[in-house]
Amino acid sequence: MWDQAVKTETCKQRSITSRLSIISNDRTDDSSEGKKGKSETEFLYVIRACALAQHMRDMSDVHSRTPCGHNFCLKCFQRWIGQGKRTCAYCRIQIPPKMASQPRINSTLVIAIRMARMSRSSNAGGAPKVYHFVHNQNRPDKAYTTERAKRAGKANACSGKIFVTVPPDHFGPIPAENDPERNMGVLVGEIWEDRLACRQWGAHLPHVAGIAGQSTHGSQSVALSGGYIDDEDHGEWFLYTGSGGRDLSGNKRTNKDQSFDQKFDKMNEALRVSCLKGYPVRVVRSHKEKRSSYAPETGVRYDGVYRIEKCWRKNGIQGFKVCRYLFVRCDNEPAPWTSDVQGDRPRPLPVIKELKNAIDITERKGSPSWDYDEEKSCWMWKKPPPVSKKRVADSGDPEDSKVIRTIKRQRQNVSVREKLLKEFSCQICRKVMVYPITTPCAHNFCKACLEGAFAGQSFTRQRGQGRRTLRVQKNVMKCPSCIIDIADFLQNPQVNRELMGVIESLQRQAEEEKMDENSEGCSEEIDDAIEQPDLVSDAVNDPIAEEPKDESQKA
Repeated sequence: MWDQAVKTETCKQRSITSRLSIISNDRTDDSSEGKKGKSETEFLYVIRACALAQHMRDMSDVHSRTPCGHNFCLKCFQRWIGQGKRTCAYCRIQIPPKMASQPRINSTLVIAIRMARMSRSSNAGGAPKVYHFVHNQNRPDKAYTTERAKRAGKANACSGKIFVTVPPDHFGPIPAENDPERNMGVLVGEIWEDRLACRQWGAHLPHVAGIAGQSTHGSQSVALSGGYIDDEDHGEWFLYTGSGGRDLSGNKRTNKDQSFDQKFDKMNEALRVSCLKGYPVRVVRSHKEKRSSYAPETGVRYDGVYRIEKCWRKNGIQGFKVCRYLFVRCDNEPAPWTSDVQGDRPRPLPVIKELKNAIDITERKGSPSWDYDEEKSCWMWKKPPPVSKKRVADSGDPEDSKVIRTIKRQRQNVSVREKLLKEFSCQICRKVMVYPITTPCAHNFCKACLEGAFAGQSFTRQRGQGRRTLRVQKNVMKCPSCIIDIADFLQNPQVNRELMGVIESLQRQAEEEKMDENSEGCSEEIDDAIEQPDLVSDAVNDPIAEEPKDESQKA
């Protein structure tokens, strides 16, 4: 049954190119609004063609393409691999084991799909949704480091200026009115270089600790950085392990072996308070979490707010009891790994098998403080947020910390096609990709740029010791955007045909729009030129128009 569905969807994918040309040829008879709506539908139709998706309209995650150049939904791909299949659903080419075990999401396609969906929803009606993108020049300065810290990494670094005007014990998202530097707030999907830069924007204040909070007040934020092997990350929800249970005395600061049981005290108690009260908890994910498909490739990323639904204790993998917490996402903005336009909606809790043998189970009985409002269709504070017990960090007049300015954002009138083409840029030449290639690590480049970056390098090198010839050694060729070795991929790189078709379609439509604008401008100039001689001839032939001139000459 599953193979038959795959074959049916494969046939649909093969007919996309012909349908795309038919749609583009019929566009000449439509109005400008019709063209815009049809181009967005055409773009979504091309990208949505996942052979493993049971419903063509449901595409939330986009997996980086396989070596044969095909894209799949992340959940569909994981289901396909879970059935023991290790070949592509389109062409049956072998999938590398590393890609099957640790699939990566192609963030470029996710952003493009989200932008197209946003434009389509705005054309259908309602208030348009603003898409935020933080350019590199708008990013904050690095944290202050001494000369000693520069020599020894950032072990002795000092944190820099706090750019947001929220107290350290602030719960929930950080809005735009608390961001005097950029007037944007802390955006979902924002990435910083390290935990020090993340601290400067208030997303997660501790440099090393994974939990920020107070045992009597609650927890404001947590960090997923692979510190405990018991953690399970499923994107929209995850199982988090509490702190403690390790001997960190003396020089054992990096000890990862558990030596005693964890208890609900200190930071673990802070998380339990947030669970009982239903407070929103900010979540950041670090690239150090290697077991998660939702972790960023580099740096630290803010992924929105979650709510703790349950907490308990159980025997961990290392034999000692650990505190466990069920986090479920409840943010008004979509997650960075999904192409959805809207934020989260209330969802049923997942089934947790380990609860059968758990002890000290804590579950919220009353209504949560942060909950979904059906009338306003958004997550909001149903109860007053907890009162801050700490002072807002300021650098000047104390009155400045109490004043919150209202921010008005400037919106640029840029077409959807221009935005999409900007997203489809090569990470080497920074221009729109020509013959795009997607590496196994989900980075996109022009074929010529990628091949030029490794020009003159051989895949292997000969080794010798005197007259003795040793085994040939493989050369490591790192991706220009990360440290993953792509030497095997470069031996036979395949062009991403689906992505190339979308880019060519957008470029063709943009050129036709420019031609239409130029033709309209030329017609207006011709009409003005025709009207001017008529006015002159009327003035010459009209005797009334000549009388004022003659009277002035006589005068």
